[in-house]
Amino acid sequence: MFSCKSILLKSFGRGCSLVNSMMRYFYFCVAGLAVLLLLTSGIVAGSACAAPVVPAAVAAPDDLAGASTEDLVKKCWAASSRGDYTEIDRVVNAMVAAYEQQAMALHAELSAFPPVAIVGNYKVMNDVATALFIRAEGLMHQGQNDKAIAAFQDLIKTYPYAQSWDPSRGAFWSVAEKSRASLDTLLGKNEEDTVVRVKPTAPVLATPGTDAVVDYKKYGSFHNVGTPEYKYVMRNPNELAKAVGEGIYPNTGDVLKNPAYKQAYKEGRLSGSHWDFANTRDLEAAYLKWATAAEDPGVKMFFVALSFEKGGLFLEAIKAYHALIVHFPKTTAWTYWRTPWYPAQAAIGKIKNILRRHPELNLVYKYGKVEIDNSDDNDATNDVFHVYPGVIETKTLIEKAEEKLPTAIRQRLGKPRKHLGGKKVSLVKYANGHWRMFVNNHPFMIKAITYTPTKVGQSPDNGTVENWMFQDSDSNGKIDSPYKSWVDKNGNNTQDPDEPVVGDFQLMKEMGVNAIRLYHNNQKINKELMRDMYSHYGIMVIMGDFVGKYALGSGADWSTGTDYENPEHRRRMMDSVEQMVREFKDEPYILFWLLGNENNYGVACNADKKPVAYYKFINDVAKRIKEIDPDRPVAIANGDILYLDIFAKNAPNVDIFGANVYRGDYGFGSFWDTVKRATNKPAMITEYGAPAYGRGLTLDEGEEAQAAYHQGNWLDILENSAGYDDGEGNAIGGVAFEWMDEWWKNYEPSKHNTKADVVGPFAGGYYYEEWFGLVGQGDGSKSPYMRQLRKVYYMYKDLWNK
Repeated sequence: MFSCKSILLKSFGRGCSLVNSMMRYFYFCVAGLAVLLLLTSGIVAGSACAAPVVPAAVAAPDDLAGASTEDLVKKCWAASSRGDYTEIDRVVNAMVAAYEQQAMALHAELSAFPPVAIVGNYKVMNDVATALFIRAEGLMHQGQNDKAIAAFQDLIKTYPYAQSWDPSRGAFWSVAEKSRASLDTLLGKNEEDTVVRVKPTAPVLATPGTDAVVDYKKYGSFHNVGTPEYKYVMRNPNELAKAVGEGIYPNTGDVLKNPAYKQAYKEGRLSGSHWDFANTRDLEAAYLKWATAAEDPGVKMFFVALSFEKGGLFLEAIKAYHALIVHFPKTTAWTYWRTPWYPAQAAIGKIKNILRRHPELNLVYKYGKVEIDNSDDNDATNDVFHVYPGVIETKTLIEKAEEKLPTAIRQRLGKPRKHLGGKKVSLVKYANGHWRMFVNNHPFMIKAITYTPTKVGQSPDNGTVENWMFQDSDSNGKIDSPYKSWVDKNGNNTQDPDEPVVGDFQLMKEMGVNAIRLYHNNQKINKELMRDMYSHYGIMVIMGDFVGKYALGSGADWSTGTDYENPEHRRRMMDSVEQMVREFKDEPYILFWLLGNENNYGVACNADKKPVAYYKFINDVAKRIKEIDPDRPVAIANGDILYLDIFAKNAPNVDIFGANVYRGDYGFGSFWDTVKRATNKPAMITEYGAPAYGRGLTLDEGEEAQAAYHQGNWLDILENSAGYDDGEGNAIGGVAFEWMDEWWKNYEPSKHNTKADVVGPFAGGYYYEEWFGLVGQGDGSKSPYMRQLRKVYYMYKDLWNK
């Protein structure tokens, strides 16, 4: 989500309009194993691959004759990327002439989206609909609105069950759904007009448990803890059911006796699939529906616990999450993107987050862990679980006292045992296995931000985005956002006398930011500006090279993509990295070097298909960097932990394992432990965040949810850093996404859009990527100068300055 769409379009201008359509609704660069990615879709991901289709014998231009639908769609995307609308028409006309009858016949077989197992049988239909969608989008971009409206309406009517494959996400998107969104834009419809906001209603339990904290040893016995043969055997299920209370396993019957269930059923509040209740504000209905759902018991238990947590029933939530860990630790479910999701690991993170945020509960969770061998691939059949269910206890007097002591006293690190990096920036591993970063011999925790301040009205779609490092809108000799922004304290979208110019650099310094993340491939770096940012504000730069992601640096075209086995591509990428290091190695603001941005997910590169070649090349690059600059470490920006095992085997020269991770408000779960066991390297989160908007939430509630998400994520980073008793000790910081809202991301750069992108682990259930800023731009009338500081800003200002 370092906004691959942003990177691509800012790099190429209209030359990356390929993303304008193909990634319109799937442009965020994240595929974390987030639980809520399961929630709202009736479409599941699958393989779009099928045998080449033999076209019908119809006339076509010589260069298109005999082309498969797959080839024709690629040509459409390529033409879209060039803004060549004449070519789009030519290719689409050939597609329709050759394949329309077959496509319509295939669609006539359907009354719903086809199952994943047979979706390849409908490739002709999907490709024809995708080509028609590209042409409709092209008409819209040309301003031919009447023709675009008619084209979208025809698509919705003719192909309601057509899907387009998004290789960057590994998932399908509905052509009709996205056509409706574009149609709404053309017709001036506002999603906000249809939002119904209601206050959340908490579950009401008729028979709560007799035990506030359940000691499972009283009711059964644990066997083979820490091994794949783990199991919990209940000695007296009836007594345990009374102890845990209604809705929590093994108490599965009392919920039907709850008067609230009968009333909700009578009122029709329980109609529909249980998945329809994943994001509802009617938490009572959500609890009742999930507690009685015909679903995998582990998944079922997670969402029962989630309804308790959202409703403020924290003791019940903890008991429900713990019941999942005790009874169903090996449950495996699947995300929207068809990646494995492990509810027990998420439940452990949830318990820890609740206890962090609610010290008044006076509880501690000890020894809980679910380790999964082979979890870093997408094959759940080879997973091996090692289960430690843990115990929940009341805090002792000693534990309470230790909370008040400095971490250095609570956890003595021991003597340094290993050093990575160099003189300017180093990484030190201590006798207890914990890692710390040092800058000029001083401890340094990475408190970074993604900083891309885009002026309202500007869009990379039409090539109007200026490089913020040189933007001077009023020509007064000072760069706009870093030096001339001001805070709209009262939210009236006007600069009042008591709202002086302060500048983003100063605001970030006051917040506690000590680094920003930049890539040299896609923008010219203003060295003088960066030097001032460092010398006057103490903010450093994590400098990155995309290493072939989005075809940047390799010389490949988008449709072909970077090939990590291609000698010429490798040479060009190595040259790009060498140029970066030689140009910036003597700059005092450089913190460390960062390679890639979720290359393991693909997107105009084949690291997802050739991960061994990719990580071996990354290792060669890291080695070369250290030859040129031995004073700083090298990091990678992975996509979560996918292919972590291959990275560990093939990239020993990389010092820091970094990853973009979006799992939920509780933090990163098993990430730290998994990385520690696989690599024994220091780790960081190269990107995390949440939107300040959610469908059904007030703006104030949206800000609260965003702040809570960031707080849970940062505290998880902190508690897994050096010196904390209960963490893994390998966390060295993170990069929050992002500083300021960017309005262009839903194709209407002068409008702060509330269109849902795709499902995500956030309060509103979706990625609203125009709302990820820690600060907003108000009504946009005073952009690029006005800032409205959100609650999350003040949260960080408190946490990052301690």
